[in-house]
Amino acid sequence: MKKIIIIVFLIFSGINLVSAQEWLTNFEKAKRIAQENDKNIILVFAGSDWCAPCIKLEKQILHTEEFQGYAKKHYVLLKADFPRKKKNQLPEALQNQNKTLAEAYNKRGGFPLVVVLDKNGKKLGETGYKKVTPNAYLEILSTMIK
Repeated sequence: MKKIIIIVFLIFSGINLVSAQEWLTNFEKAKRIAQENDKNIILVFAGSDWCAPCIKLEKQILHTEEFQGYAKKHYVLLKADFPRKKKNQLPEALQNQNKTLAEAYNKRGGFPLVVVLDKNGKKLGETGYKKVTPNAYLEILSTMIK
Protein backbone atom coordinates (compact mmCIF):
# COMPACT_ATOMS: atom_id res chain seq x y z
CA MET A 1 0.00 0.00 0.00
CA LYS A 2 2.84 2.39 0.85
CA LYS A 3 4.38 1.80 -2.58
CA ILE A 4 1.11 2.69 -4.31
CA ILE A 5 0.77 5.90 -2.31
CA ILE A 6 4.36 6.86 -3.10
CA ILE A 7 3.89 6.12 -6.80
CA VAL A 8 0.66 8.15 -6.94
CA PHE A 9 2.39 11.02 -5.10
CA LEU A 10 5.32 10.97 -7.53
CA ILE A 11 3.01 10.93 -10.54
CA PHE A 12 1.02 13.91 -9.30
CA SER A 13 4.18 15.75 -8.25
CA GLY A 14 5.58 15.26 -11.73
CA ILE A 15 2.41 16.58 -13.34
CA ASN A 16 2.56 19.68 -11.15
CA LEU A 17 6.20 20.29 -12.09
CA VAL A 18 5.47 19.93 -15.79
CA SER A 19 2.60 22.42 -15.63
CA ALA A 20 4.76 25.14 -14.08
CA GLN A 21 6.09 27.76 -16.45
CA GLU A 22 9.72 27.22 -17.33
CA TRP A 23 12.12 30.11 -16.74
CA LEU A 24 14.20 30.50 -19.87
CA THR A 25 17.75 31.84 -19.91
CA ASN A 26 18.18 32.31 -23.67
CA PHE A 27 16.89 35.68 -24.92
CA GLU A 28 16.57 34.65 -28.58
CA LYS A 29 14.61 31.53 -27.63
CA ALA A 30 12.34 33.61 -25.39
CA LYS A 31 11.65 36.06 -28.24
CA ARG A 32 10.96 33.22 -30.67
CA ILE A 33 8.48 31.59 -28.29
CA ALA A 34 6.86 34.96 -27.55
CA GLN A 35 6.44 35.68 -31.26
CA GLU A 36 5.07 32.22 -32.01
CA ASN A 37 2.54 32.50 -29.17
CA ASP A 38 1.86 36.26 -29.34
CA LYS A 39 2.94 36.81 -25.73
CA ASN A 40 4.94 39.45 -23.93
CA ILE A 41 8.16 38.61 -22.08
CA ILE A 42 8.88 39.11 -18.40
CA LEU A 43 12.62 39.58 -17.99
CA VAL A 44 13.89 39.36 -14.42
CA PHE A 45 17.34 40.62 -13.47
CA ALA A 46 18.35 38.85 -10.28
CA GLY A 47 21.27 38.10 -8.04
CA SER A 48 20.10 34.69 -6.94
CA ASP A 49 22.78 34.06 -4.32
CA TRP A 50 23.35 37.51 -2.82
CA CYS A 51 20.36 39.83 -3.36
CA ALA A 52 17.84 39.55 -0.50
CA PRO A 53 15.04 41.42 -2.35
CA CYS A 54 15.62 39.13 -5.36
CA ILE A 55 15.17 36.06 -3.19
CA LYS A 56 12.01 37.55 -1.63
CA LEU A 57 10.61 38.37 -5.09
CA GLU A 58 11.13 34.80 -6.23
CA LYS A 59 9.68 33.23 -3.08
CA GLN A 60 6.76 35.61 -2.46
CA ILE A 61 5.75 36.36 -6.06
CA LEU A 62 7.42 34.55 -8.94
CA HIS A 63 7.21 30.98 -7.64
CA THR A 64 3.63 31.18 -6.37
CA GLU A 65 0.79 29.27 -7.99
CA GLU A 66 -1.10 32.51 -8.70
CA PHE A 67 1.80 34.06 -10.58
CA GLN A 68 2.80 30.87 -12.38
CA GLY A 69 -0.76 30.10 -13.46
CA TYR A 70 -1.31 33.55 -14.95
CA ALA A 71 2.17 33.81 -16.45
CA LYS A 72 1.82 30.47 -18.21
CA LYS A 73 -1.12 31.84 -20.19
CA HIS A 74 0.12 35.38 -20.84
CA TYR A 75 3.93 35.65 -20.72
CA VAL A 76 7.22 34.06 -21.60
CA LEU A 77 9.48 34.11 -18.55
CA LEU A 78 13.17 34.96 -18.91
CA LYS A 79 15.75 35.26 -16.16
CA ALA A 80 19.08 37.08 -16.33
CA ASP A 81 20.92 35.94 -13.22
CA PHE A 82 24.06 37.52 -11.81
CA PRO A 83 25.28 35.18 -9.06
CA ARG A 84 28.41 36.17 -7.13
CA LYS A 85 29.44 32.93 -5.45
CA LYS A 86 32.01 30.97 -7.41
CA LYS A 87 30.05 27.72 -7.11
CA ASN A 88 27.01 29.36 -8.76
CA GLN A 89 28.82 30.98 -11.68
CA LEU A 90 27.09 30.68 -15.04
CA PRO A 91 28.76 29.52 -18.25
CA GLU A 92 30.67 32.34 -19.95
CA ALA A 93 28.28 32.54 -22.91
CA LEU A 94 25.32 33.02 -20.54
CA GLN A 95 27.24 35.61 -18.51
CA ASN A 96 27.95 37.54 -21.72
CA GLN A 97 24.33 37.36 -22.83
CA ASN A 98 23.15 38.60 -19.41
CA LYS A 99 25.63 41.50 -19.55
CA THR A 100 24.29 42.44 -22.98
CA LEU A 101 20.72 42.27 -21.67
CA ALA A 102 21.70 44.47 -18.71
CA GLU A 103 23.29 47.03 -21.04
CA ALA A 104 20.06 47.20 -23.02
CA TYR A 105 17.40 46.91 -20.29
CA ASN A 106 19.06 47.51 -16.89
CA LYS A 107 21.47 50.41 -17.41
CA ARG A 108 21.26 51.52 -13.76
CA GLY A 109 22.14 48.02 -12.52
CA GLY A 110 19.18 47.64 -10.15
CA PHE A 111 18.37 44.31 -8.54
CA PRO A 112 15.85 42.88 -8.71
CA LEU A 113 14.50 44.48 -11.84
CA VAL A 114 11.46 43.09 -13.62
CA VAL A 115 11.12 44.33 -17.19
CA VAL A 116 8.10 43.69 -19.40
CA LEU A 117 9.00 43.39 -23.08
CA ASP A 118 6.81 42.93 -26.10
CA LYS A 119 7.30 39.84 -28.27
CA ASN A 120 10.02 41.62 -30.27
CA GLY A 121 12.03 42.74 -27.25
CA LYS A 122 10.76 46.33 -27.02
CA LYS A 123 10.63 47.54 -23.42
CA LEU A 124 7.10 48.26 -22.20
CA GLY A 125 7.84 49.00 -18.53
CA GLU A 126 9.75 47.97 -15.44
CA THR A 127 9.38 47.51 -11.70
CA GLY A 128 11.27 46.01 -8.80
CA TYR A 129 10.39 44.06 -5.71
CA LYS A 130 7.16 45.17 -4.05
CA LYS A 131 5.72 43.71 -0.88
CA VAL A 132 2.31 42.91 -2.38
CA THR A 133 0.29 39.81 -3.19
CA PRO A 134 1.10 37.88 -6.37
CA ASN A 135 -2.19 39.06 -7.90
CA ALA A 136 -1.40 42.70 -7.07
CA TYR A 137 2.03 42.25 -8.65
CA LEU A 138 0.44 40.84 -11.79
CA GLU A 139 -1.81 43.92 -11.92
CA ILE A 140 1.28 46.15 -11.76
CA LEU A 141 2.81 44.23 -14.67
CA SER A 142 -0.42 44.34 -16.71
CA THR A 143 -0.54 48.17 -16.51
CA MET A 144 2.64 48.22 -18.60
CA ILE A 145 0.95 46.53 -21.54
CA LYS A 146 -0.82 48.87 -23.93
